[in-house]
This record gives sequence, C-alpha cells and structure tokens, in this order.
Amino acid sequence: MFGLAIVSIGTATSKSPAAIFITRFLGGVFGSAPTSNVAAALGDIWEPKVRGTAVTLYAICNMGGPTLGPVIGSLLTVSHLGWRWTEYIEAILAFTIFVLGLFTLPELYSPLLLKRKAVRLRKSTGNQAYWHPHEEVKLDFKSIVTKQISRPLRMLFTEPMVTCITLYASFVYGLLYLTLVVFPIVFEEIRGWSLVISTLPFLALFVGVLAAMVINLINQPRYIRIVEANEGKPVPEARLPPMLVGGILFVIGLFGFGWTAAPQYHWILPVIAATFIGTGFNVIFQQCINFLVDTYILYAASAVSANTFLRSFLASAFPLVARPMFHNLGVGPAMSILGAIACLALPIPLVFMKYGFRLRQRSKFASMVE
Repeated sequence: MFGLAIVSIGTATSKSPAAIFITRFLGGVFGSAPTSNVAAALGDIWEPKVRGTAVTLYAICNMGGPTLGPVIGSLLTVSHLGWRWTEYIEAILAFTIFVLGLFTLPELYSPLLLKRKAVRLRKSTGNQAYWHPHEEVKLDFKSIVTKQISRPLRMLFTEPMVTCITLYASFVYGLLYLTLVVFPIVFEEIRGWSLVISTLPFLALFVGVLAAMVINLINQPRYIRIVEANEGKPVPEARLPPMLVGGILFVIGLFGFGWTAAPQYHWILPVIAATFIGTGFNVIFQQCINFLVDTYILYAASAVSANTFLRSFLASAFPLVARPMFHNLGVGPAMSILGAIACLALPIPLVFMKYGFRLRQRSKFASMVE
C-alpha cells in the first residue's frame, strides 16, 4: 500500500504520457499485493462457518471501487480540481490503509505463527523437541521464483478447479471493466448525455453489488448447517448454488443491456439491466473466491493469486477491445456474444457440485487439507 501511494503521487505529478504509463504500471504491481492476499488472510482469520460473510463484505469494497470510481472521477475531472486529484485521493487512501494496517493488523498465517511459537519455546525451555515444519521454509530468491511465483501458475494450469473457477471469475471480472468503455459509448455517445450524467448508470452496477450481498448472505445459514454436519470442516461445493443464480442473473443483464441500449428505449431499461449485471457478477465473484479459499486453505493465497493474475489480465485487455468491438458490431450483437459466452459458463457450478469432492481428493494441493 505504501508503494501504491507513492506511485499514485507520481501519476498525479506526471508531465508526459510515458510517465503516466510507467507509474500506473507500478501502481498495478503494488496494488496487486493486497488484492491477492486479502481473501487468503480472511481465511486465516475466520473459521469456515463465518468466512463467507467476511468475504461478502470484502467483495463490496473490492467491487465498489470500479463501480463508484467513474462517477467520482468524472466529478473531479469537470471540477476545478482536475483529473490529477483522482490520483491524489488514491494516494491519501492508500497511505491511510498502510498506517492502519501497520499498527492494527498482526501476522495471520498459522504455519508462521506456529514456527515462531516453536522457536520461542525452544529458547525458553531448552527443549529441542519443539519444532515446526515451516522452519524448513526459506524465503530467498530461489524459493520466491520456484515456489511463490511458480506455484500460482502451476495451480492455474494443472488444477482443474483453479482453472475453471478462475476462467469464470476472470471473465465476469473482465466484463466489469469492459463496462468502463461500454457505458460511455451507450450513454454519452449514443444517448448524448454529459460526462457526469453518463457515469451515473455505474451506480446501478453498485446497487447490483449490494443486492449480491443479500443473495450470498441468504446462503450462509445453509452453508453453516452443512459445515457443522461435516465436523466443522469446509465444504467448498456448498458455496456453489448462489453462483448458479448469479450466472443466470448475469446472462439476463448482458442480453437485456445489449438490446435496450438504443435511444428509442427508455433509459431506465439498460440501467435496470446494469443492476442485473452487477448482481450476477458479484455473486459469481464472491463464491469463486470462497470456493478457492475453502478448497486450498493453506495454499489459498496461491490459488487466489492465480485468480488475480488472470482476472487482472482480462480486466486490462477487455477495455482495449471494447471500443472497436462495440463500434463495429453494435451494442446489441456485441453484448449478445458476451452473453452467449456467459451461457456456456453456466454449467461450471453444477459440474463442481457433482465432481468437486473427487477432484479435491486427487489434488496434490487440496488433498493436504482434507
């Protein structure tokens, strides 16, 4: 967070496009750290029965940024402050979170805590029998390359559960960022709204994000009963029914938005469709994260890092192709293509609900925590 704050100030004071590109790239590098680790940290803090609630609240913050950001950014851009203050505000928030985390957030990773306890007991008692396997883990350049960097990629390409869940989560995540380009096309270019007014439909996405919280929390009592029946052990497959609901809402939103975007339709129709997109997206995304954390526990950070790697790639790529795609095909056909892809992904939760347990038994990463 400290690095993100510094480079955000660098962006705000940049004098050339090259400086903006470099500092934003570094901002992505530093900003990816909390994105990759927060879900795993929540897994360390909360037991399986209540972890879903924690991830739900985290997802509101994580997804609220891309939906509220365009509205705040447009207001700053047209004001006397200008666009540079979008970066100054980001720096202020990052510094604040850095200070709060520095003084209030302790170490949470259980193997490291047990290692420290073993070392402390050896020193205080003189008994060399106190030992923990994590003492053999060495953090050097070689281990960073061969384990910390390679493990998420290995899991992405060799673990079917990580691959499918990550592809689905990354697709919907990329579409969220695609709306950063599509909404201005629909509401500013096609409908002729002003800069600030054309960003207000992003609030519909945020309303959808909040609605997703309700759907996911409704599933919590059912999940708690299943976990208690499983002697307190997490049951990843029990996270998936809301994902199916979210997938259906997401498809409805994509097709609805695409075919009501034209000016002859009342503006409320694509805005309502945007609410469906936000709801479906956030339900899918939250349950994908919950599923990965429940499945891989000790390797949750690596599983989520694999997810972060691919979703960040798609989130940066989709906006680049959105403008030519939507200008050449039209909003309706372009959205229909994306809706069709979303339809193809609908069976994913059903497949893992049926075969997830067997896949976990065969996994070299998940089987260690069974």
